[in-house]
Amino acid sequence: MTSIPPLPGSLRLPHPVLPPWLRRPFGNASEISNVQQIVKQRQIYTICEEGRCPNRGECYSRGTATFLLMGPTCTRACGFCQVDKGRAPESLDPEEPQKVAESVAILGLHYVVLTAVARDDLDDGGASWFVKTMQAIRQHCPQTQIEVLTPDFWGGRDAVQQQRDRVRTLVKARPACYNHNLETVRRLQGPVRRGAKYERSLEVLRLVRACDPSVPTKSGLMLGLGETEAEVLDALHDLRSVGCDRLTLGQYLRPSLAHLPVQKYWTPEEFDRLGSLAREQGFTHVRSGPLVRSSYHAGEVD
Repeated sequence: MTSIPPLPGSLRLPHPVLPPWLRRPFGNASEISNVQQIVKQRQIYTICEEGRCPNRGECYSRGTATFLLMGPTCTRACGFCQVDKGRAPESLDPEEPQKVAESVAILGLHYVVLTAVARDDLDDGGASWFVKTMQAIRQHCPQTQIEVLTPDFWGGRDAVQQQRDRVRTLVKARPACYNHNLETVRRLQGPVRRGAKYERSLEVLRLVRACDPSVPTKSGLMLGLGETEAEVLDALHDLRSVGCDRLTLGQYLRPSLAHLPVQKYWTPEEFDRLGSLAREQGFTHVRSGPLVRSSYHAGEVD
């Protein structure tokens, strides 16, 4: 696993004890086992499993899952993420869109989130692969709504134009929601998100609204990496300035000792306060809580 540099001074901090509000079962075992079996048989992936999401049993039982496209290896090395890092396979599995669509049908999912590892090695960053998978799902399950959670699609010589073209490709496919996570506040972008930039991520969301204002946009932040409340509120203001109208706020949990350490466990009351402040800023769909993740209750709109 790629070595992740610590945030300044973080090695001198004692590792915080996991608070009681984060100690909860991982969900319905039978629901988890059923999905695990189906995705394993088809050699596909879900971020629910790869990221060991604590809500996966609940989401499965609600008819929601998040599929991880283009393999389980990311070409970037973010300091918070549990997904494997390294050199991605040169070719994609040509059957993956069909396999995902079949899994959606078998599981009877009414809302699907499609995300992906960053594939900076691909000519279009994987944008067309999202579209192919969306088309396959719609052929099998025309009533299933599809949200996309994309990387920033940055890369190549003409990076600005490429990002625009790739985002437009996705928007034209008419997702139910376009999600791109800011992940953390401006000050912490460098150590937390390798290869990503704060303004670049805001531009993704701005481009979506410019291409088609009817497509809802969404973003999320992890808390606990050393940010202040004022910095979080500044980030929310920046998201609203580019038209982002849906938001998730959740607690960062350290996947391993090779990842960035937790600087603080925000309390449920603090999450409630931030959720209220986000609604005051104009976000129409807010999920804010210690165990909230990007796709948590994704199919439910306030």
